[in-house]
Amino acid sequence: MEQKVLIRCKNNKKNLNCNIGSTLSEIFSESGLEMEYGPICARVNNKVEGMHFQVFRDKDVEFLDLTNASAQRTYTRSLFFVLNKAAHDLWPNCTVVIDIPVSNGYYVDIRRVKGKGRNANDDVITPDDAHDLRTRMQELIDAALPIHRHETTTEEAIKMFEKMGSKSKAKLLRSLGRLYTTYYTLDGYADYYYGAMLTNTSQLKLFGLEPYYDGLLLRIPSREDPSKLGAFVRQSKMFEIFKEHHGWQEILGMRTVGDLNEAIESGKANALIQVSEALQEKKFGQIADEIKQRRGVKMVLIAGPSSSGKTTTCKRLSVHLAVNGIRPVGISLDDYFVSRDRTPRDADGDYDYEHLHALDIELLNNQMNALMRGEEVELPRYNFHTGKSEMSGRKLQLKGNEVLVVEGIHALNPELTAQIPEDQKFYVYASALTTILLDNHNYIPTTDNRLLRRIVRDYKYRGVSAQDTIRRWPSVRRGENRWIFPFQENADAMFNTAMMFELAVIRSQAIPILEQVPENCVEYAEAYRLLKFLRYIKPIPDTQIPPTSLLREFLGGSSFDY
Repeated sequence: MEQKVLIRCKNNKKNLNCNIGSTLSEIFSESGLEMEYGPICARVNNKVEGMHFQVFRDKDVEFLDLTNASAQRTYTRSLFFVLNKAAHDLWPNCTVVIDIPVSNGYYVDIRRVKGKGRNANDDVITPDDAHDLRTRMQELIDAALPIHRHETTTEEAIKMFEKMGSKSKAKLLRSLGRLYTTYYTLDGYADYYYGAMLTNTSQLKLFGLEPYYDGLLLRIPSREDPSKLGAFVRQSKMFEIFKEHHGWQEILGMRTVGDLNEAIESGKANALIQVSEALQEKKFGQIADEIKQRRGVKMVLIAGPSSSGKTTTCKRLSVHLAVNGIRPVGISLDDYFVSRDRTPRDADGDYDYEHLHALDIELLNNQMNALMRGEEVELPRYNFHTGKSEMSGRKLQLKGNEVLVVEGIHALNPELTAQIPEDQKFYVYASALTTILLDNHNYIPTTDNRLLRRIVRDYKYRGVSAQDTIRRWPSVRRGENRWIFPFQENADAMFNTAMMFELAVIRSQAIPILEQVPENCVEYAEAYRLLKFLRYIKPIPDTQIPPTSLLREFLGGSSFDY
């Protein structure tokens, strides 16, 4: 008699008796479930696994579709795999870099050997090239090819990838010191990915591929409506910031985590920190210079998503403004909250403090215009205990060399300061735009960088557990998508607060906090994923970063007051 395992299916609350060693795909077939956009992967005892995963013991299983963030990552990785295979088929010696998350897609940089493409100038990706690659990808999808998962010694995997010319992958694996490595094959083409994958190319129902600047934009289905691609949003300024940082990385030879680990092991971490901090300092100076050159600017507005480092950006930019003879005067948008009885509510009926109209826009505009006319105003203060807007007793009148510096999530929204003349305003967008890659085919989500910052900061300074921070993160992201990201291209200047070395510093504080998330909660899946990711990176002690570093806002030890 064949042995059985008990599967507790969380989707339909049913218990299934399945053959021992069954894959998740086989278990789904027995579950009676139907999913229009799945299953893509599953949570197994609150760890995300691909549908290849075999079950040998009793498990709790929840199948996930494309409306889930973990499932979308699985879908996207598998799409990367098909793209890389298709590019290899068309241009066997090309180098593909899955690079920048931009315009609701991913920028793809393809570099080919001369004479191997359709065109004479093979360094330029043309619309014809995009058509050829898109067609080959669709052929691979239509062929319903299996995606196979393999495990081998890391030594053998390194040899295989070196033979294929995948130097970034070989360097990453060599730096990890692991005995065994998992990789995937598709129609004889091998690649490495650090998360769950689909089991068959036919599961890739929708994608887009089109020319984008000097490369391609790979587009994926929307999580909100997986029957459609995510809306195309041109982000020229954001793209240029990414490219600028890539230029610095090329000079430093620091494009991937393998490069970073190699530098740390060879004792070059301190030099890397010094250069990274100097690059940020130079950028602050350039923005301050631009503000000074724009005569008539009376208000600097700084916006950015959660844990982007807006507060330190505000403080360090203020220092550079002072160096240029401009006296910064800080204004907190939090003081302009309307009284609680006027605060908008969200879909759940809770007070929505991230809503634009949670601020008294009329009072803000009236007072700012009065200040710019040289008048004296009494600033408001929001009493968080009573939920009332009050007068603070703080009176302010601008002098000739003073400029208001306003920081908040809505600072780039035109409606916030609609009554203030545009020539008196200068907009700054700050965000942690992670530019280092795990390897050429595995990018690091910028949201992961910010989430890790927030987990550490919330734990250290707000007494909030990693579990609670992870639970709240989707709501934070929804607010950013509504109130911040649509306005980021309004910026006069963009500032990347992420540094090449920062994940190596954050990991030492983040890992013990993430390890406290209990296995029996849904948030464990995200904590486990972040832990797995952080262990790819060699540590750098935080004692090596200066007290003025923007990272100190999250790690502690800053010379700035918060």
